[in-house]
Amino acid sequence: MKIFKTYQIKEIDALTIKNTPIGSYPLMKRAARAFFEKLLPKLSSEKQICIVAGSGNNGGDALVVASLIKKVGITPIIYFIPGNSISSDCQEALSELQNLNVQPSVINDINELKIPKESILIDGLFGSGLNRPLEGLFAQIVKKINESETSVYAIDIPSGLFGEDNKHNNLESIIKADYTFTFQTPKLSFFQPECEQYIGQFEILDIGLLPEALEQTPTSFHLTETKDIQKIIRPRKKFSHKGTYGHALLIGGKYGMMGAITLASTATLKTGCGLVTAHIPKCGYEIMQISLPEAMISIDSNNEVVSEIPKLEKYNAIGVGIGLGTDEKSASALYNLLKYTTSPLVIDADAINILAQNKEWINLLPQGTILTPHPKEFERLFGKTQNQYEKWLKQIEYSQQYGIVIILKGAYSSISLPDGTLHINPTGNAGMATAGSGDVLTGIITSLLTQGYTCEDSAILGTWIHGKAGDIYAETHSMESLIASSLIENIGNVFKQLSKFYY
Repeated sequence: MKIFKTYQIKEIDALTIKNTPIGSYPLMKRAARAFFEKLLPKLSSEKQICIVAGSGNNGGDALVVASLIKKVGITPIIYFIPGNSISSDCQEALSELQNLNVQPSVINDINELKIPKESILIDGLFGSGLNRPLEGLFAQIVKKINESETSVYAIDIPSGLFGEDNKHNNLESIIKADYTFTFQTPKLSFFQPECEQYIGQFEILDIGLLPEALEQTPTSFHLTETKDIQKIIRPRKKFSHKGTYGHALLIGGKYGMMGAITLASTATLKTGCGLVTAHIPKCGYEIMQISLPEAMISIDSNNEVVSEIPKLEKYNAIGVGIGLGTDEKSASALYNLLKYTTSPLVIDADAINILAQNKEWINLLPQGTILTPHPKEFERLFGKTQNQYEKWLKQIEYSQQYGIVIILKGAYSSISLPDGTLHINPTGNAGMATAGSGDVLTGIITSLLTQGYTCEDSAILGTWIHGKAGDIYAETHSMESLIASSLIENIGNVFKQLSKFYY
């Protein structure tokens, strides 16, 4: 799914109105109807409905919703806050509401706003076109709503929130919604950690904008959907053998950190590649052989850390950095790997930290290399940023500059590709914030690369599988009890769910 900037959404609205029989106000009514249908199950005669509407099109949406609520026999409390002017569609919505003998209360002073306790409040103050922080009466209204004991439902976007970059916004003057029903496509700010407290749970409502306009409008930002995964995933061939699915090499482990390479190697096998070799220090030999008899072992000459690389010719893809440490010997081994390998690479954890200490080595990365930093590792490697939006722009910039794929891990992990696009992953949950989770991701992605998936598809598919495995576990157990091994145990269940699309 494409994610558009707010000015693009406005352009798509205009193209829809221009090139279809629907006019501007009927399109507003369609959007309001979609919102109302989601709200309807929450309505009851026992709960008061309070609607706060501005004088723009978002306020018009709210007033249409008010008319629909009135038509099902519930009279809402409506507060109308006039701005410098009222949009024509908002005026039409107001007139239609008045024809139902419902007259909003016009608010000119904060003391005139009375919010019933434990009510449902519909936020229709401002929409996604807002481009400056709220102040004055509007800021006071937001503050009063946020301090009230009410469930807040935002129309399209919480009032006061910008659609993309909130770096210069006044964060104290943004509605904190419990639910946000957004139209056609989500806003970029919905996927930013600093905006979490304002969005609540969000749902995307299709309002029938012109398909051609959606398709032809360019954007760098995309939300991965199940249908995208269905296009990537491939069935296994009946007359195949272990050589068909490639040989992966994983390099990592150190004294006291052998769990990481064990988890990554197990995930690599569980994701379907034919053969896995783990290159580890001598101290890890018994651990790996006992923990994972299906893997082959390449033993480093050093007892406690990786200090060298094996011959690379027979491997289809390589994952490096898992539990590696940043010892000088391990850094030297990484340098030699970057200098001599021609295989697809996944670089994680301490390998990223070594790169951050030797930034000139980034120029050695083969085209299509996949980096999987968490936010702190990203910062060490590429520099500090003020917010998530700025991180995304920097992520895109470096992917294009070096021809690499970067997976910035976290809630809504983002995958930037060399073509300048960024793909936001929707799977996963907070239970995955646990030791070893990233090692499993490295194993999954290395396995897909080994099987012949492109670097782009490996990153998008691997991140989705990783998160989906976590979701399956959380649904049947809990987020709190999730550990890295839980992800590995559920990789098979992810493929089982996907198999109906290709078998």
